[in-house]
Amino acid sequence: MSTKIKNPFIISGYDSPKYFCNRKKETEELLKALQNGRNVTLISPRRMGKTGLIHHLFHTLKRSSKDVVTIYVDLFSTTNLTEFTKLFADSVFGQLDSNPTKLLAKLTSFFKGLRPTIKLDEFTGMPKLSVEIDSGEESKTLKQIFEYLKSSSKECYIAFDEFQQIAAYPQNNVEALLRSHIQNMHNVHFIFSGSKEHLLSQMFLSPKRPFYQSTSSITLSVIPQKEYFAFAASFFKKQGRILPKEVFHTIYTNYQGHTWYIQKVLNHIYAKSNRDITERLVKEVIIEIIKENEFYYQMLLRAYPNGQGRLLKAVAKQKIVAEIMAGSFIAANNLVATSSVSGALKRLLEDEILYLTPDGYIVYDRFFGQWLASLP
Repeated sequence: MSTKIKNPFIISGYDSPKYFCNRKKETEELLKALQNGRNVTLISPRRMGKTGLIHHLFHTLKRSSKDVVTIYVDLFSTTNLTEFTKLFADSVFGQLDSNPTKLLAKLTSFFKGLRPTIKLDEFTGMPKLSVEIDSGEESKTLKQIFEYLKSSSKECYIAFDEFQQIAAYPQNNVEALLRSHIQNMHNVHFIFSGSKEHLLSQMFLSPKRPFYQSTSSITLSVIPQKEYFAFAASFFKKQGRILPKEVFHTIYTNYQGHTWYIQKVLNHIYAKSNRDITERLVKEVIIEIIKENEFYYQMLLRAYPNGQGRLLKAVAKQKIVAEIMAGSFIAANNLVATSSVSGALKRLLEDEILYLTPDGYIVYDRFFGQWLASLP
């Protein structure tokens, strides 16, 4: 963890509380739930700051006790139970026992049939443990991982990020399998976080699903504008610059308080240390960001048929569409027929190109939406 970084508006990862804006209420809610034996479901759209919040929580927990173990597992890229089990094992091993030699000896005796190996991490040069799992041994290995965690005298906190991915695994008993182990873990506390609210809601609120009502639920919303402004203005003040309230208001409202997009703009503004912070500079920065990604945006648009592309452009130009199936919206944007719009909408929602907010449909990537809106 660094004590000083070049640009305080971090857009990837977590550094320290110094560069983490607010989230005091959410952090306290998470702490209260977990420390009182309640697992938590944490829901928010992507890039709203849930991963940063998890790492901030972990930082707070480790600062409060040396015996606390925190484990973050990002499931976004996993596609089946084998990949889940290997990733989970790689994430857990080495956290409870710091000595690599003793750890390897312990795992060899503790895990029957598991093939742990220690390799040097290509980035840090430090020893890193990894495992190989035979096909068909996933359930057995998972049981052993949970037993290994249960045997520890340490208090463990595990975050499964993008947890909804397990619902798409080809194995149909994954939720029940995990629930059977997790419900008996008294020294291990879990956060199940994700960005697909409807999938997570089904997993934890449907009486037919194994995780039904097994967690407390927290939905992450935007950081209040007043608090975000104070956070941002303090760093510009240290830089010898003034961030006008009205300029920040433009940035904040332009992206509806969505954390990552605001951070991205502020990051670029901070890098232009010789410029006064004005509305004109904000426009220049946004154009600069969009141009950086223009080739990717072109390729993304080309990946969709004309009908889906037209629907994307129509939503982008209107910014938010409350009644996307309304005849007036379809006619005004030459979208042909209701059935075609319905099919296009389904695909774009599945791919998370469009996103349904409480106020209507938007283009999920705000910068992509601005680029689309600029097209003829």
